[in-house]
Amino acid sequence: MISKISYHSTPPEYSPVFSILIPSWNNLEYLKCCIESIRKNSRYQHELIIHVNEGRDGTLDWIKQQRISYTHSEENVGVCYGFNAPASLATAKYLVLSDDDYYFAPDWDYYLLEEIKRAGHIFFCISGTMIEHSPTQYKSMIAPYNFGKNIKEFEESRFLKEHNTIPFTDWNGSNWYPLVLHHQIWSLIGGLSTEFTPGMGSDPDMMMKLWQCGVRYYKGVSQARVYHFVSRTTARVKRNNGNKQFLRKWGLSKSTFFDMYLRMGQKFDGYTPEPDPRGFQIKLLRDHLKRAFSFIQK
Repeated sequence: MISKISYHSTPPEYSPVFSILIPSWNNLEYLKCCIESIRKNSRYQHELIIHVNEGRDGTLDWIKQQRISYTHSEENVGVCYGFNAPASLATAKYLVLSDDDYYFAPDWDYYLLEEIKRAGHIFFCISGTMIEHSPTQYKSMIAPYNFGKNIKEFEESRFLKEHNTIPFTDWNGSNWYPLVLHHQIWSLIGGLSTEFTPGMGSDPDMMMKLWQCGVRYYKGVSQARVYHFVSRTTARVKRNNGNKQFLRKWGLSKSTFFDMYLRMGQKFDGYTPEPDPRGFQIKLLRDHLKRAFSFIQK
């Protein structure tokens, strides 16, 4: 049973460019850093809306003091409800989904908005690009570039000098946060699917729902950069089997979707075409067998 969620709106006295949605679970030190970086390094004015999971570490009191709009649950309800709830308070036409352990680099918002203007329509899914301190398997992330593995070690001044000197290119696939959608598209797909609570697998599920409603512009913007501390709050939660849920719901694996539909991490080359039949049918057959087997497993 999901904990009751309360809603607390403090509408801005200006017209925000983005409504930035951030779920946070007793992670105040990182949340403060994230919000401060948005305030310092944004070119435009935005609306912050936080979902406070529990907030027993002082998060709830601090958010109230900051006069930031927020939603609150006395228990951790995960990221699906953690994004859907604050989205209902958003006043901007563009929603940005963000984790609470990011440091936003200067002009991140300018580069995302310019990309939205280039798209010229609302059927897009556009992401910023994460810089991480440790090696990663994902080609869409800039790593390893260590500016500090935690808040105490963070070399902010060095990051501000060097973050935009690291060579990288725009990439296919979006999927990762920070991620921007038009409010109408978010409403069209119904936000994040709460059957994936607490949240594993909810991001690729959202990408597939976007695909189903006609989105073909999935782009990661290299210049819109954030530093990701990888604070590992998900290690504290009992995980759902998002891979199995995705396979059962859509009839193909997450990896097939990333490779054949989104072309995750490849150099951006425009609108994403339908899957290439070469190799796709073999992967799809394999996934159908995996799906059937999943129903007979204990």
